[in-house]
Amino acid sequence: MNTNIESYYSEELHEECGVFGIYGNDSLEPAFACYNGLLALQHRGQESCGIAVNDRGVISGHKNMGLVSEVFSNEILGRLKGQMAISHVRYSTAGGSVRENSQPLVMRYVKGTLAIAHNGNLTNAYEVRRELERRGAIFQTTIDSEAIAYLIARERINAVSVEEAVEKAMGQIEGAYSLLVMSPQKLIAARDPHGFRPLCMGKLGDSTVFASETCALAACGAEFVRDVEPGEIIVVDDSGIRSIKTLCPGMDKKALCVFEYIYFARTDSEIDGISVYRSRKEAGRILAREFPVEADIVIGVPESGIDAAIGYSEQSGIPYEKGIVKNGYIGRTFIKPTQKERANSVKLKLNPLRSVLEGKRVVVIDDSIVRGTTCDRIVKMLRNAGAKEVHLRISSPPFIWPCFYGTDIPSRDELIAVKHTIPEICELTGADSLGFLPADKLGEMLGGAECGFCAACFSGDYPTKIPEKMLAGKERGGVDFDKKLPEKKKDGACIGKDFS
Repeated sequence: MNTNIESYYSEELHEECGVFGIYGNDSLEPAFACYNGLLALQHRGQESCGIAVNDRGVISGHKNMGLVSEVFSNEILGRLKGQMAISHVRYSTAGGSVRENSQPLVMRYVKGTLAIAHNGNLTNAYEVRRELERRGAIFQTTIDSEAIAYLIARERINAVSVEEAVEKAMGQIEGAYSLLVMSPQKLIAARDPHGFRPLCMGKLGDSTVFASETCALAACGAEFVRDVEPGEIIVVDDSGIRSIKTLCPGMDKKALCVFEYIYFARTDSEIDGISVYRSRKEAGRILAREFPVEADIVIGVPESGIDAAIGYSEQSGIPYEKGIVKNGYIGRTFIKPTQKERANSVKLKLNPLRSVLEGKRVVVIDDSIVRGTTCDRIVKMLRNAGAKEVHLRISSPPFIWPCFYGTDIPSRDELIAVKHTIPEICELTGADSLGFLPADKLGEMLGGAECGFCAACFSGDYPTKIPEKMLAGKERGGVDFDKKLPEKKKDGACIGKDFS
């Protein structure tokens, strides 16, 4: 394992994933429940997936590269017998897309066997791994999850319980993590003290279910109970359900990734009490109020742009139309691991409806502009389909800082809003006008809910300290993180031919 700092903190380590776990009984088939849950979480990771089951203390599993429906068959699921299980879907960036990095990880150590599924990224992973290596650990993967598993296993040797070992390990790691840990007798769920990544709990009969999103609970027939609190550890075993809150810091420290609402989460999910669908519609309403324009129709870029487009239409009175058809069998463009794949997949996944667009002044809503990979192609596609005008509205602020907590937002020199002003981006896209959601309206987008969220990718205000070495790994092109960005026009300003 090469622990060179430049290679370790390259894009390959930053991922967005989904977890699902269930603690049941002999009448339950946990692998099938996990399969249904993972199908509902497929949008969170499309490169690999896996299920680990516990059959009276014996942990086994199956995982591989590919979509959930490709990796698992009835025959494979039928072999995965047990009373509880954890599962995982994974997305990785270039270089990390190998089977060894797929999850759940199963570790055999002196006290028995542990399985772990993890969503998020640690900000002190490099330091933790180096310390573990000095103590003799030999890593088989390049993912943060293995470091967490080693810490739990090491702490378990002297701890009186697995949950105590998890608690002690959490005291040594920093950053984002929603965890499912399975021992021979227990299923444990844990969320980092800031709550960067979502995690919720449900009930399926007398079984307990954990999932990254509520949509996965519904997919397996489970009823939502509550969200796992930031810093909370929940233990499920034969004696029932216990909650450990010694690491819960209070709601003022909460920093759920706001991009979950803008893009990542499925539209029918609710995260920390907030409807994803309603927050996206509100983003569209805000855009209509902030950046009105005379137009004939409003359309959305599937999928997450559609909800915001409905909100824009309702607020502005401009009719909503379905102007773009999506091929549902093509994976997400933003989370394709290489630039070439992102560019090529745009042509395959979206197709304009000429009968709707021809001769029309069109407002098109998309969820974000990160690298600028797709927006120019979308505008060109709409013009080729006969649109007379194209007014681009983005339901998030401009991305100007990288993410260190698990979202694949790359180094700053790859972010189009760092290199270009909003008028320049408008010109590059070929749109008649362009408007971003103002950063100071994010709270309004969430309905004014009293919950903290992380918007560091828009502001540079990180909820945790980011190690200098990690910052250096995102400085590609010599960007100086100590320098403030040059002053630009109004945050989210709408610039174009129709605006002075």
